Amino acid sequence: MRYWLMKSEPDEASIDDLANAPRHVLPWTGVRNYQARNFMRDTMKVGDGVLFYHSSCPEPGIAGLAEVASSAYPDPTQFDPKSPYYDPKSTQETPRWLLVDVEFKKKVSLIPLAALREHSELADMRVLAKGNRLSITPVTEAEWRFITKRLV
Repeated sequence: MRYWLMKSEPDEASIDDLANAPRHVLPWTGVRNYQARNFMRDTMKVGDGVLFYHSSCPEPGIAGLAEVASSAYPDPTQFDPKSPYYDPKSTQETPRWLLVDVEFKKKVSLIPLAALREHSELADMRVLAKGNRLSITPVTEAEWRFITKRLV
């Protein structure tokens, strides 16, 4: 089993949206970074743990726990000219962008980015690295355990 931190802007898909979605599952649409896409395509597996992170908001931080609920498959927003995630270079035959479904597990009291920085056990977390902008980053088992046992 692997662990991930997945960022979402809460006005686009919040932990509450995930909790209220049919079957508590949402497709993780809109990833337009090759490294994040490759994580979904090559490394993520059904059942992997997810720290659901609210980003680009007044107080970013971990808002809940989720789980990878599907293997990677083509993101339909890349084919929709009305979508902000439309990619005219992507075709049905050769899609460039993938997604995984994510399933709600638990909403938590927001763990702000500043609170994560306070713990030396989390010093190497990718989300805390200067300049990190990836929407999906790996989380070590030790980081996962620390967050889920001590901070959640």
